[in-house]
Amino acid sequence: MTKSLTYAEAGVDIDKANRLVDKIKDIAKGTPRQGVMGEIGGFGGLFSLNVDGYEKPVLVSSTDGVGTKLKIAFMTNIHDTIGIDLVAMCVNDIAVQGAKPLFFLDYVSMGVLDESVVPDIVKGIGEGCKLANCALIGGETAEMPGLYNPGEYDLAGFSVGLVDNSRIIDGAEIRMGDVLIGIASSGLHSNGFSLVRKICFDIMKLTVDTPVPELEQTIGEVLLTPTRIYSETIQMLIRDLPIRGLAHITGGGITENIVRIIPQACDVAIRRGSWERPPVFHFLQSGGNVSETEMLRTFNNGIGMIAVVPEDRAGDVLDRLHALGERAWAIGEIIARKGVSPQVKWVD
Repeated sequence: MTKSLTYAEAGVDIDKANRLVDKIKDIAKGTPRQGVMGEIGGFGGLFSLNVDGYEKPVLVSSTDGVGTKLKIAFMTNIHDTIGIDLVAMCVNDIAVQGAKPLFFLDYVSMGVLDESVVPDIVKGIGEGCKLANCALIGGETAEMPGLYNPGEYDLAGFSVGLVDNSRIIDGAEIRMGDVLIGIASSGLHSNGFSLVRKICFDIMKLTVDTPVPELEQTIGEVLLTPTRIYSETIQMLIRDLPIRGLAHITGGGITENIVRIIPQACDVAIRRGSWERPPVFHFLQSGGNVSETEMLRTFNNGIGMIAVVPEDRAGDVLDRLHALGERAWAIGEIIARKGVSPQVKWVD
């Protein structure tokens, strides 16, 4: 070889990466900044921890991705909402323990950095951080030639929150007779998309641009509806109402997630038809001939978060949720354990 080979010729363009970092800095500055020290671009993100008002502060952390919902973003070439999903999947998981999210970091990786796509992705992440009232303080944008198909990428997110030890919500105070309050989802959120794609694109032979009259959108628009972020709603609830347990309804649906927080002596009874199930779930169930059991253990079916509350305060919790603009319903109760392991009993 007579010519000097460059990193860019091998597929990694450092100058392009630096330009993208400059764009990301501007997005990060638009997220809540209290506690943030410095700006994106250093080796680590700095955050000054204010623990005034906390007797025994505890940090709560979570990491997650978006799963194969990313495939819908690739198919539609719409990338400015998937970042909301990324933030939601992380901050909702720490919110159920009573933690207030403080900051968020992201990881974006693709074969060839696309200067039109990456800012859209991070724009969504910034919007998610605003909704969660936390700061975007850092992340990584990686160019990995040969690892991804053209036009594809992967995302991961990392959130850290703060809660006082005495106010951690872990389900330990849940008692028989407590009421389950279901808080509405915005649709599919970010779970079950391998089954969704099989139903929509393999079985029903739809394209992302196919209009679905009963859903009043194209199927691509329906599937890309961002995951709800419940952080602020939960903080408003736990401030002065007795919340004994919270469950984020993600992969595994209501069936698998609610049992993660109930005590050993308890089971859960949930009333079918006690909440409004968005039309997308009926559409998918019919299109794929999916059993009700499979629907309930795969999708959220319209309930994105469940709060367990004392029976005599259920009305107050519902009133507060409705005042906050949430759709919510009393969907079940905590009952005595009958079997060896916790389970959900579906009742009419």
